[in-house]
Amino acid sequence: MSNMPEIKIALVAVSRDCFPMSLSENRRRAVAAAFREKYDAAQLYECPVVIENEKDMRRALDDINAAECSALAVYLGNFGPETPETLLAKYFDGPVMFAAAAEDECGAELSDNRGDAFCGMLNASYNLKLRGVRAYIPEYPVGTAPEVADMIAGFIPVARAVAGLRNLKLITFGPRPQDFLACNAPIARLYDLGVEIEENSELDLFAAYNEHAGDERIPAVVAEMTAELGEGNKMAGILPKLAQYEITLLDWAEQHKGDRKYVAFANKCWPSFQTQFGFVPCYVNGRLGARGIPVSCEVDIYGALSEYVGQCVSDEIVTLLDINNTVPADIYREDIEGKFGYTQRDTFMGFHCGNGSHCILNSPVMKYQKIMHRGLEPDKEPDITRGTLEGDIKAGDITFFRLHSSADTKLQAYAAQGEILPVRTRSFGTIGIFGISEMARFYRYVLIEKGYPHHGAVVFGHHGKALFDVLKYLGVEDRAFNRPAGMLYKNENPFK
Repeated sequence: MSNMPEIKIALVAVSRDCFPMSLSENRRRAVAAAFREKYDAAQLYECPVVIENEKDMRRALDDINAAECSALAVYLGNFGPETPETLLAKYFDGPVMFAAAAEDECGAELSDNRGDAFCGMLNASYNLKLRGVRAYIPEYPVGTAPEVADMIAGFIPVARAVAGLRNLKLITFGPRPQDFLACNAPIARLYDLGVEIEENSELDLFAAYNEHAGDERIPAVVAEMTAELGEGNKMAGILPKLAQYEITLLDWAEQHKGDRKYVAFANKCWPSFQTQFGFVPCYVNGRLGARGIPVSCEVDIYGALSEYVGQCVSDEIVTLLDINNTVPADIYREDIEGKFGYTQRDTFMGFHCGNGSHCILNSPVMKYQKIMHRGLEPDKEPDITRGTLEGDIKAGDITFFRLHSSADTKLQAYAAQGEILPVRTRSFGTIGIFGISEMARFYRYVLIEKGYPHHGAVVFGHHGKALFDVLKYLGVEDRAFNRPAGMLYKNENPFK
């Protein structure tokens, strides 16, 4: 996908001067060989400089910068020099991980090739804290060459998210709709994460849209939309307006991202949008999402941020949904009970008006926003409420995720792994039936207790581990998840 960093990790070995440098050098070569055998070789650069002292550190830093590496793996092939290795992490402008070598098989003798990196890793972690340097340290950071190669591969999605945020600009068109205080977004915490924000008015967007009237690119975009929709193209007359809007957003992103490399949008989409623009923007939001540019609904700034993090971690399309409604008892009895391992309270429907990308939906169809139609143009054929893409979301594993600033401006986040069930919703919009173990308790003691809004990013696949590591790296201390039965939440009543 586009609009994300391409990660190239520099593997740099370090060696304490009282140990043979060859021990670290040979172990580094073995790690690099193991990585190239199993993963994309282009994602790893093997730095030839082994660091023993601060001058070596400078040489290594110059080398990996010249190689245009975007992330760094510091590898303790032996005990390692704690000062230069942590200074390298401090001076490198990108995400950093630390890992260490387990001892090689030795036969009858372990005197000449013992590296003591198991010990050195402790000093490295202490020195990182002394210098206030954040680094990714795997759950068990000491391993053989193939194991360390796997650790580096596990670091890639974390590095992609961290590097992406440092180069992200969130562009908004607002303000948020009335009575949507849940989308409140204290922006100070965005700067803490390294994210820039550009806030604009809905009038700015309207002016830009009007300036694109008659744009020569519109017919080509309409043709592309027509081919994408196929038999689902039930409202072809609205496509020229949607194409004009898409071009408007893409041009705005290119002209306004400034010195940032990546963008995401948080846009107002009702109530005056329909009467002034003459359509619903949902389909375009989904199309931009498929290009790697998340567009959150209802000016949900932290929703867009969450989508972007989820996209970086998964390297897949994401979407934003309401944690919307319970599953009716008859649907549960007929299609879920006895077939899937969920109670009725473990299930819910995730919904939004029609913002899902074409490729995540079963039999997607261009329709109109039913709720808006009732209020804006009742008793007539849909006109200004056209523009949603409707369909049940494809079944599969998901992680529901949100990184958020609370009302008192503290960063908090949750990640709950589950699945979208292959069950027909019988409803409208971009929608699916979700199953998350112990959802009822998670809903009460995380979502309600901690004051989360109704929006969550849907990341396709189980990515809780990488998301948790990203949050740790970013310094987000309040990290919640759906706790299993028997593991109480902080304020959960133990007396049932």
